[in-house]
Amino acid sequence: MKRLTRGTVILALLLTLLGCGHKSGNSKPADVDYYTCTMHPSVHAEAPGKCPICGMEMVPVLKKSPASAAKDNSGHEGISGMPGMSMGEPNKPPGNPSEFVVPVERQQQIGVTYAAVERRPLHHTIRAVGIVESDMQRKWAFVARVDGYVQQLFVTSPGEIVEKDAPLISIYSPDLVTTARELVMLLRMRDEAKTPETRRSPERLIAAAKSRLQQWNVTEEQIAKLERDRTPEEVLTLRSPFRGVVQEVPARQGVSIKVGDQLVDIADLSLVWVWAEFYENEVSMLKQGQTIQVTSNSYPGEKFDGQIAVINPFVDPAKRTARVRIDIPNPDYKLRPGMYSNAELAMDMGEGLTVPSGAVMPTGTRSVVFVDKGGGKLEPRVIQLGQQYGDHVEVRAGLVEGERVVTSANFLIDAEAKVQGALKSFEEPQQPQPQQ
Repeated sequence: MKRLTRGTVILALLLTLLGCGHKSGNSKPADVDYYTCTMHPSVHAEAPGKCPICGMEMVPVLKKSPASAAKDNSGHEGISGMPGMSMGEPNKPPGNPSEFVVPVERQQQIGVTYAAVERRPLHHTIRAVGIVESDMQRKWAFVARVDGYVQQLFVTSPGEIVEKDAPLISIYSPDLVTTARELVMLLRMRDEAKTPETRRSPERLIAAAKSRLQQWNVTEEQIAKLERDRTPEEVLTLRSPFRGVVQEVPARQGVSIKVGDQLVDIADLSLVWVWAEFYENEVSMLKQGQTIQVTSNSYPGEKFDGQIAVINPFVDPAKRTARVRIDIPNPDYKLRPGMYSNAELAMDMGEGLTVPSGAVMPTGTRSVVFVDKGGGKLEPRVIQLGQQYGDHVEVRAGLVEGERVVTSANFLIDAEAKVQGALKSFEEPQQPQPQQ
């Protein structure tokens, strides 16, 4: 009986010693509240280990002081807008970020990279698509102004290139022949008049006959030839007023025509228009006379220089775009009406402080970057942004040239910042200081 009692006591002592040793090995430090995963903050554990969801090593969460606990219970938000995560130092004013530590080894595991805050030239480019059209002032539509018949077509199909004063179409019209003969007769009467009084009446009639011929598309050169030769022609030949391209030939040989019938359309393509559509927030950057480059898929690698001639003040209510007319010299007729084109306007915006756009974390009304302080220390900092230029964004305030910011794995760093309480409440926002 004594042996049994003595053995029981020894066994109880051994169990007590083993229990104490096991408890001391798994006990957490006095300042640690619990352990959690940076990727899954909902996981709480009393001892260090791996996250049961993703397998990452859990990190300790320090106990809160009464002052910080009271602030967390008030509903203030941290960097990502989650309540109860602000654990900054009590002596720092609200909204002032504090440093937190992510070991260098840990940063390497999650793929953190850095970039320096640099001052660089800023170039902004806006692009738009457009359609080539012919210059309306360089387009001529011949319309029949007198009844008659199409005697001959000198151009037969669209696309033909015609030189200036080249014949296009000849028309036989009894009215034209009658008026031409009347003009010749009046010219002879004027020449045979003996006194100034007898010359006045034919001169008035000559002026009226010339006016009728001009209204019927007879040119001044043709009238001058008629005055010189005194031989009326039986057909009226219409000639091209400029070097251009035949756009349309509705007339047919031998067919009768009436006043108002369309005959031949000629377009001068030595200068063309490109109507491009720019978004309404880009219209303020455009000015008349600006040089702008136009490209077309039909001519890869070739650029055409043009000038902004007209900025339509009316914005399309559906597409939110404004039409802009670009005048482009086109001596080789490469740009053709109806062709799609791309307009590109490059502007020099001076110099500015920039960071890669991947370094910026938008948090609603503010933008935050994580600044490298060395030795694994990071500082969340609120910055003021300007315009974005390519893959970089201008920084108006909050950073200094030469500082390094995190450019990748920002969301993981954000999770670490939330766990460690690196940001205090943003309820009373502070404006970032302008860069030096």
